[in-house]
Amino acid sequence: MLQAAHKGTRIVMQVSEARIASLVAGNNLRASRERLGMTMRDVENASMRLATRHGNEEFLINPSRLSDIETKGLVPSIYRLYTLAIVYRCDLREILSWYGVDLNLAAADLKLTLPPKSHCSKAVHGTSVVQMPTRLDPSFDSRRTSHLSRMVEKWGVVPFTYLSQFASDKYNVPGGRSEDFTMYPLLPPGTFLQVDESKNKVLTGMWRSEIERPIYFVETRDGYTCSWCMLKGDYLVLQPHPLSPVQVRVLRHPQDAEVIGQVVGIALKLGDWRPVESLPDSKPDSKERVALN
Repeated sequence: MLQAAHKGTRIVMQVSEARIASLVAGNNLRASRERLGMTMRDVENASMRLATRHGNEEFLINPSRLSDIETKGLVPSIYRLYTLAIVYRCDLREILSWYGVDLNLAAADLKLTLPPKSHCSKAVHGTSVVQMPTRLDPSFDSRRTSHLSRMVEKWGVVPFTYLSQFASDKYNVPGGRSEDFTMYPLLPPGTFLQVDESKNKVLTGMWRSEIERPIYFVETRDGYTCSWCMLKGDYLVLQPHPLSPVQVRVLRHPQDAEVIGQVVGIALKLGDWRPVESLPDSKPDSKERVALN
């Protein structure tokens, strides 16, 4: 918001965010040109060669148009954006981000529109980076269910290219401990969980299926776990899946067990199972062995 005084009257002028972004983008483009030691005439000559190569004069940028782009907030067309990216040796996605179009936000924006028919989406193919934990607390142990957000010491933006180094079986996905069979087979060990901490009240009711029944992320004196929950007076009942070898636990609430939130999303790896005999501290009966294998 800009303010100006005129004959004792204050005039308030609203400047839209898009207008500010286009002015900033123009300034960035001018800085890119000057960094390369190019004049506006040099840019025009380079754009002329591009227009000739592609047989399309829309790629051409004359000096007057370039001046408007740099100083007056004129938004260039898609053809001229491509020309500027080539001539200035810039990533086109970076120039788009200067104008407020960040392709790395495409995944988050997809949920704003839901087509009625199933489809294959290629909208996120232009995403180049991802925000992820770049440093974890030294006490983090992937064998135990942990509150991942409390274990992250630093978040950072990482190019997708660099993530290929993590494509190895020796790395565990943090989030769900590799020895927690409480909600097996609904939530296999090692499942990565998304928890909504605003939903930390245990709901009661009749559920049509186990999929509808809320699963809660619970902190106990022994660590974290996931289970169905029931409140009985001052006690919290942690109810495992019927096929799980884990027993029902009844703990004082909230002294010995606190509901952190409800599980609202999961990411899991299929086909990576272990024999029942290798499970720690579990001695399932024959029926449970059959269920787990």
